Amino acid sequence: MTTTMIENKRSGERGNVLFLILIAVALFAALSYAVTQSTRSGSGDASGETNLISSAQLTQYPAGIRTSIVRMIIAGAQVEDLLFNPPSDFASIAGEENYGVFHPQGGGSVFTNASADMLEAGADGRWYFNMQAEITNVGINGAGGNDLIAFLPGMSRNVCRKINDELGIVATGGNDANGDAIPTGPNYIPTGAQEGGNTNYMNEGYTAPGSAAVTIGLDFTGQPFGCYDANNSGDYVYYHVLVER
Repeated sequence: MTTTMIENKRSGERGNVLFLILIAVALFAALSYAVTQSTRSGSGDASGETNLISSAQLTQYPAGIRTSIVRMIIAGAQVEDLLFNPPSDFASIAGEENYGVFHPQGGGSVFTNASADMLEAGADGRWYFNMQAEITNVGINGAGGNDLIAFLPGMSRNVCRKINDELGIVATGGNDANGDAIPTGPNYIPTGAQEGGNTNYMNEGYTAPGSAAVTIGLDFTGQPFGCYDANNSGDYVYYHVLVER
């Protein structure tokens, strides 16, 4: 294969990824608008409105990171090369700053933890960014279909439920063994440090797997973001696809 053919192939791949991302950005914008309108026309239930506002804020943070990633891909970065090292660990990506999603020379996204009012008591609000999973019917399924996803474990049950309500995600076919009205997802709750080698966190020490280790399907099929009950354990995890593959 000639150099020109290789470059054309890479350009085509980037074009396909960008097309999918731009479609999803439009969908996220529509959801944010719907959430805002729902907030303005709320029923007056203070706790319900608080959960709704929290759910809107929750979706906005990864959506902003997604926008930064779009710019990085346009500039020529490959998805597998992106680095999510926090500012405290920027020294580890010296010479690769342009791949740092949170680095000013890369994506320039703000690094922060989730607010406590979205979380269960004791949860640290730590986001995890990795390519360990795929969402059924988001991008391709099977080998090479693992998506780049932001995960937030430790979600409040009420906020988790509100997110799914706004998206029309409901538990079906007995997929709610503990009766919390939140669909069961995989037994996957990301943990670990945001620095150094961690299979749950896509930083300098991370190697993207060739295929997904985890599949999020059932009631989340085709849903680029939502909140699942990890194996009916009562541990709620929000996920948000940043790049479909």
